[in-house]
Amino acid sequence: MVTESFLPRVNGVTNSVCRVLEHLERRGHEALIIAPGPGPESYAGHQVVVVPGVGLPGYNSFVLGLPTKAVERRLREFSPDIVHLASPVALGAAGARAARKMGVPSVAVFQTDLAGFARRYGFRGTDRTIWSWLRHVHRQAARTLVPSSATYKQLDERGFPGLAMWRRGVDSERFQSAHRSEALRAELAPNGEILVGYVGRLAPEKQVELLACLTDVPNVKLVVVGDGPAAERLRTLLPDAAFLGFQDGHKLAETYASLDIFVHTGPDETFCQTVQEAMASGVPVVAPAAGGPVDLVTPEETGLLFEPNDTDALRECVVRLAADAELRARWGAAGRVSVEHRSWTAVGDELLRHYAEVCEERVRHDAPAAAAAAAAAADGDVLEAQIFSLGSKGNDSDDTGQGAAAA
Repeated sequence: MVTESFLPRVNGVTNSVCRVLEHLERRGHEALIIAPGPGPESYAGHQVVVVPGVGLPGYNSFVLGLPTKAVERRLREFSPDIVHLASPVALGAAGARAARKMGVPSVAVFQTDLAGFARRYGFRGTDRTIWSWLRHVHRQAARTLVPSSATYKQLDERGFPGLAMWRRGVDSERFQSAHRSEALRAELAPNGEILVGYVGRLAPEKQVELLACLTDVPNVKLVVVGDGPAAERLRTLLPDAAFLGFQDGHKLAETYASLDIFVHTGPDETFCQTVQEAMASGVPVVAPAAGGPVDLVTPEETGLLFEPNDTDALRECVVRLAADAELRARWGAAGRVSVEHRSWTAVGDELLRHYAEVCEERVRHDAPAAAAAAAAAADGDVLEAQIFSLGSKGNDSDDTGQGAAAA
């Protein structure tokens, strides 16, 4: 598994990779992880190999792995049956190239709206180059797995081949309304205010500043969970909000369950795991009508969607829910029902089926696939030079019955 992000950095990519590795261990498969350093020596019984990385300008905690010759060398030593590319950009591109040279099929997981991310961080005019590069990388994979219908449509329109759906799981035991804490609620809202919360990275692409439209809503207390480069600015913008910092484990589950309303603000989510975790916790959701939340939130049943960046609409949604406890309870319960079947075990087994299908397809169509991959690699030579030039500038994101296989 070649991933652009891994522990100790915690984000959507890392979270998915960890859950997949845990599932591979449960099912008796062996994996090798190649990720940007620093990182652990192992995870879930699988060896971790770290490669050098560089922090993105303005967001040094987001490390971009450098594609070195060690990627191919380590993969050849491990001799995998399939290569999993987690949100491939630079390190993932090296993994795709190595897999092709080894004659091993690869599966790429599209998880990050890199073009949108670049725009938020001031890299204007880079959309065309970024999308061309990503298309080149994903063309080398036998299958590209996408987490939402919006992302599927976006990639299909941009000419990405071999698309298939693979959504994310949620731990419905960890995230549930039973973890609601009256003590925490009393601490955060001593006067019985409605708790409206955001959970996630505090960074420009998340547009958490939109919550400022809620600061004068009567009887509402804002709760912000997370950390990131925008934290200091947001504390100034939202002086009355409760900033709880980064949370995980039981503490995070308790915070989710203690909210009355969950609000997500960023429009560029390919899936939006925090929305799914809030729903599993029995909390109604307000989110942009864009990207992953469109698949997760059913308007007027589990929450409300607003047009991206429309603060008047966002405020209206929150005001409506804040005024109606019965509606919050009904929609929160419906949200729980809508996601509780999406266990990581079920989602992990679905991924294993994708692996098996890709390996079977390679056996049946080995020669044609190899020729197509070679053509894709040739077409991408110029793009590769462009993307790494851009990177240099930036140095100024149950049982299936299947046999065991290395991944």
